[in-house]
This record gives sequence, C-alpha cells and structure tokens, in this order.
Amino acid sequence: MPERQQRAADLLRHAGVLPVITVNTLDEARALADALLEGGLSTLELTLRTPIAIDALAMLKRERPGIVIGAGTVLDANNIRASIDAGADFLVTPGTPPGLADALAAADIPVVPGAATPTEFMSLRERGFRNCKLFPASAVGGLAMLKGLAGPLHDMRFCPTGGISEANAAEFLSQPNVLCIGGSWMLDKAWIEAGDYARVRETAARAAAIVREARAQR
Repeated sequence: MPERQQRAADLLRHAGVLPVITVNTLDEARALADALLEGGLSTLELTLRTPIAIDALAMLKRERPGIVIGAGTVLDANNIRASIDAGADFLVTPGTPPGLADALAAADIPVVPGAATPTEFMSLRERGFRNCKLFPASAVGGLAMLKGLAGPLHDMRFCPTGGISEANAAEFLSQPNVLCIGGSWMLDKAWIEAGDYARVRETAARAAAIVREARAQR
C-alpha cells in the first residue's frame, strides 16, 4: 500500500490539473484526449458514466500511450476489475464506503478514493490511504474545508474536484495539502457538441499555465 500511495501522489502532483471527461463515442474520446494533450494536460480521469467508457479507456491506452488515464466514477469491485483489465493507470472514486475501500486497498494500481467529511477521510487514513479526492469540493466547503483538514489530517493530501473553475483553480492549487485539482471547465459541453476542440485545447493550455505558475510560487 505505501508504494502504491506514493505512486498516486506522484501522478497527481505531476498532473496538477486532472480533466474529468465523460465520452459518448470512441471518436469523441480520441478528439478530447488529443485536444487535452496538445494543450499540455497529459493525465486525465475518464468517468465510467457511459456504456462506451471502458472501451474508450482501452482504446486510448492502445492508441495514445503518452496519456496517463485514470478510471473515474469507480463504484464497485466490478468497475475496479474492468478498469484494470482495460489498462487504467489509476482509479478514482466519488465516495468510498467500507467495502469499496477494502477492494481499492487490494487493487494493484494507484487509487484515489473520494470522500467529503473528516470522518470519512479518517476512515480512509486508517486503511493506509494518504492521497484522496475531496468531492464535491465546493459543495462541502471548498478552500475552507481544505484549510480545516490541514491541521488534524496533516499527513493527507487531496485532489479537490467539483465546482473548480479557471477562475479559482490557482487559489486551490496554492493550498499546501493540495496535490492536484480535478475539473471539467476545459470540456464545455457546447464546444464538444459543436466539435470545437480548438476551444478545449486553448482552455487546457491555460489550465496547464495555471499549474506552472502555481508551482513557481510555492
């Protein structure tokens, strides 16, 4: 577990911003991944919210080996097995009940379990997790929650996701206990429906620049 937790910390820190994508076709998956990569974001979370998700994950791992892909919205052991079989580099959950936490602890790839309260994070910490997703971040206090967690859970690091935008990304990244932020602001639904992947690429490039500036200021 410690080695996998270190790998999880390293990949989140390297990513800085984790685009959270949901795809409906393989072509859409290719186009979005390419736009994000061209914009400078080489790590993404592909949610398991559509029937095509696992196929898209496997396809991207075959065709775009330079992209690090996490399977998101992992809800149960079946999702874990399917994601690992498809080649996922890591796993992300929106929340982590005890049974799922046990299954994640047994997984042989890095995992980022999600939670929303101090009690949940303490339960994950008891199982050896030190790098977690705060979700839905803004709804449960956002920056104030992260600052509040920093004292009692001083050895834990977070990837807040939910309600983060280009406007507040830098402020979240400035928090010492934040490894990475998750978001979908660079994946506007209207742009995708219009096939305007240039807008995705441009917004991804600005997100990558925010990460670079935040790191320079730390």
